[in-house]
Amino acid sequence: MSDAPARILIVRLSALGDVAMASGLIPALRSIWPRAHIAWLTEPAAAPLLQANPRLDELLVWDRPAWRRLWKERQLATLWKAWRQFRRQLRSGRYDLVIDAQGLLKSGLCAWWTRAPRRVAIHPREGSQWLCTERFDPSSSESAPIAAEYRELATRFGAAPEAFHLDVVPSPAAREAARQALARADVRGPYAVLCPFTTRPQKHWFPPRWAELARHLRAEGLTPVLLGGPNDQAAAREIIEIEQAPAVSLVGHLRLDESAAVIEGAELLVGVDTGLTHIGTAMRIPTVALFGSTRPYLHAGDAPTRVLYHALPCSPCRRHPTCGGRFDCMQAHEARAVAQVGLTMMRKAAP
Repeated sequence: MSDAPARILIVRLSALGDVAMASGLIPALRSIWPRAHIAWLTEPAAAPLLQANPRLDELLVWDRPAWRRLWKERQLATLWKAWRQFRRQLRSGRYDLVIDAQGLLKSGLCAWWTRAPRRVAIHPREGSQWLCTERFDPSSSESAPIAAEYRELATRFGAAPEAFHLDVVPSPAAREAARQALARADVRGPYAVLCPFTTRPQKHWFPPRWAELARHLRAEGLTPVLLGGPNDQAAAREIIEIEQAPAVSLVGHLRLDESAAVIEGAELLVGVDTGLTHIGTAMRIPTVALFGSTRPYLHAGDAPTRVLYHALPCSPCRRHPTCGGRFDCMQAHEARAVAQVGLTMMRKAAP
């Protein structure tokens, strides 16, 4: 095609789960324009999910946390210099097409700074609608699959539906670090990954339920392995200390790509609405997703993921729970039932 872009930039800065879901744009765009240079702009936290992807030609990282520190410390001259350098880097990419896959002001500014002649934004808001050349408003549906808005955009560009699939690839170094971490924790046989931690309490399941789930899984010959970040270590200890739950914690000891590599080797993943759970879906690991106050999707396309969600009259309440802290939607998930769903999925996926 004469108008095929030679250089493409995807802008999806955060959050981890959304970056994982947007990663399906990489193989989809590659299927349409196999010779195009495809780059991605993200923030440091999400960069490990993308840096080893062989279908991505370039990874750009906007160190926005460092900019915030400079602003807070009133180092305005240094901040001005960093901004000018960053804008120069974006313009030097000479992109023909920029996809603002976030639709926020911060991502819209990044797209605008490239000076690309075509800037397509997904559901632009916060003022970013004035910074793009085209807006894409995905259709809404109760039955929409995971990453529906990115899938729909990919097909709008001309990709076949099957060309879109989540694309998270750990590096060989991350895989080796994961292997060593599991060995140090004496995880020798099959294991299940548990991802209990998020930043919003209304998305949490309850520590006694995680402990009970760990006992069910251990009785089936699986070692439960807890994953999370450094700030989740106290919560992980709380789960393990409940009647000495038979789980191993790697929480806070792995980089994001190393956690993804641990997930890659798991027989099963159970998690709440958090980035690591979506990575399980991206890596096609049998995954049970426990949703309540949020409902990012109800099915995961052809990935072996089962969403457990109880549609209460108040749900999904998102950031505004009305239950007085009871979190009835998450109370409805019983540990034994969750274990049975996961074990059934795992056995169906076994070769």
